Amino acid sequence: EVQVTESGGGLVPAGGSLRLSCEASGVNFDEYPIGWFRQAPGKEREGVSCINSAARTPVYADSVKGRFTISSNNAKNTVYLDMDRLKPEDTAIYYCVARIFCLPDYMDANSFSSWGQGTQVTVSS
Repeated sequence: EVQVTESGGGLVPAGGSLRLSCEASGVNFDEYPIGWFRQAPGKEREGVSCINSAARTPVYADSVKGRFTISSNNAKNTVYLDMDRLKPEDTAIYYCVARIFCLPDYMDANSFSSWGQGTQVTVSS
């Protein structure tokens, strides 16, 4: 059974930074892509960033490029999302999702994906 657990959300002023962590068990990071999605109230779910399992190439949404950095520690089965220069529009629940589609121009969950419970990120203006 795949289990995904996020941590690290919180309240931060605009321009600040946060690090989200995602620990996953029951899934091999070398075989399956893993990434971060977010959903704000009244908005559609958005793919934020993911790591392609084959080339370990990071993928970013245009809205976060240059501000967010995804990384992984395969020995710990943990993925991190470092978020810098946060904006109020980054406010959302952030979900870590394992076993997703992660391509340079496409990122989405599928029926085999495993979701964490989500962690709230709030950026005050």
